[in-house]
Amino acid sequence: MTDLAVAVWRKSSRSSGTGECVEVGAFHRTIGVRDSKDQAGPILAVPPTSWRAFVAAVRAEHLTR
Repeated sequence: MTDLAVAVWRKSSRSSGTGECVEVGAFHRTIGVRDSKDQAGPILAVPPTSWRAFVAAVRAEHLTR
């Protein structure tokens, strides 16, 4: 598995003010998603193609509401 510990992490622009946030980071050919409150916790790691498909699906769902 790619070492996402050295990735540059970015907090979601949709984060709430209550600390309930996710962060996304990339390292080489892996996209990581983690809980911003538990940065040492587990990371969901996916390939960029899967990440792009997920983001496209979320955007499409958001536009239909």
